[in-house]
Amino acid sequence: MSRFRGAAWVLGLALLGLACASGGGGGSSRNPNVIRPEELAEIPNGSAFEAVQRLRPRWLRTRGMSSPSAGADFAQVFIDNAPSGGPDALQRIVVQDIDSLVFMSASDATTRYGTGFTGGLIKVFTKGGR
Repeated sequence: MSRFRGAAWVLGLALLGLACASGGGGGSSRNPNVIRPEELAEIPNGSAFEAVQRLRPRWLRTRGMSSPSAGADFAQVFIDNAPSGGPDALQRIVVQDIDSLVFMSASDATTRYGTGFTGGLIKVFTKGGR
C-alpha cells in the first residue's frame, strides 16, 4: 500500500508541475518576422517604411557586402508578391492599406525565389491585394 501512495504522490507532483508550466499562449510575444494588423494599429498614420523602422528596425539593416564595388545589401521588397525594389518601395504604401508584412531571411528568400536576396526580403500584403 505504501508503494502505491508513493507512486501516487510522485504522479500528483508531476501533474501539478505540468499544470503550472507555461504553455506560452498567454504572453504577448511578437513574431520577429511578421508585423500583424494589431501592431500596425500602433502607427495610425505613416508609411510601411515608418512602420518597419519603428516595429522591426533590423529588417532595414544592411546584411554585409556582396562585393567591394557593390556596397552594402539591403532587403528587397515584394508588394502583393510582385517585386517592387528595395526598402524605398515601402515609402509608397500607407499603413492603412497594409494587411501584414513578413520578413524572409536571405537564405529563405534565395531558396524560394532565386538569387538577389542577400539582404533578405520584406513581403508586404495589402488589404486589397490578397
